[in-house]
Amino acid sequence: MHRAAIPVIEADRLEADGIAALEEAGCLIVTGVAGRGERERLRAELAPYMERAPVKAGNDPKEFLPECTRRIIGLVRRSEVVRDWVMHAMPRRLCDHFLQPNCDARYQLHLTAALEIGPGARRQLLHREEDTLPYFPLPRPNLVLATMWAVSDFTADNGATLLVPGSHRWPKGRRPREEEIAIAPMEAGSVLVWLGGTLHAAGANVSDDWRYGVILTYSVGWVRQEENQALAVPDQVARELPKDLLDMIGHTTNGLLGISDRFSDRAPEYDGIMEMNR
Repeated sequence: MHRAAIPVIEADRLEADGIAALEEAGCLIVTGVAGRGERERLRAELAPYMERAPVKAGNDPKEFLPECTRRIIGLVRRSEVVRDWVMHAMPRRLCDHFLQPNCDARYQLHLTAALEIGPGARRQLLHREEDTLPYFPLPRPNLVLATMWAVSDFTADNGATLLVPGSHRWPKGRRPREEEIAIAPMEAGSVLVWLGGTLHAAGANVSDDWRYGVILTYSVGWVRQEENQALAVPDQVARELPKDLLDMIGHTTNGLLGISDRFSDRAPEYDGIMEMNR
């Protein structure tokens, strides 16, 4: 069976080739983004939390999250590497192109999660990131852009992400044939990007290895974030973050949304927390 394929580019070809490829396929692998040192630091930063995270048990095919997986959220408060990845130029360039035209002010961080897919994990149900925003008919405008950072190698055997290229343009009711479902193997340090309307799922892990990835998603600034960043990043952490990251996680106003005086005692450069960005 000849399967659909996912476009692959090197990081320095993003502007020349990546935007058009993502527009067409709804998904894209960008290689050579995160170095080995970054990935090792991330593992070390998240290790205490991952070690305590329960491994999901059971084998109900109707469950959204497969069994044999370990997952944590709230990564901005737990990892300096994640903070760097959230603000990385590569996803931000893609968000500028795909999300910013649908924003009155700016886009925002939507969800952070680190996950390990273990041996025996079943294939996940195909879904869209924008399924939590069902108030637009399919195909929807671009509301979400998702990234999966490969901390370890992703292979067909250890549960590499499955995607359906082109499904971001499908009408309601269109179901993929098996050959339309592409596998996204990638080396550690690569980043898989997909638009919120693209069907995707975690693959089955039939290997003896765990695969490790970090999901960072972005959304237009006028929708509620999937992960409540105001709770995920407590004030004692937020007070130490740079203003551009505070903007991204939603601790400052977005157009007329999100008024707060929570940091009114901070330095003058943070006065914009109360401003109406127009």
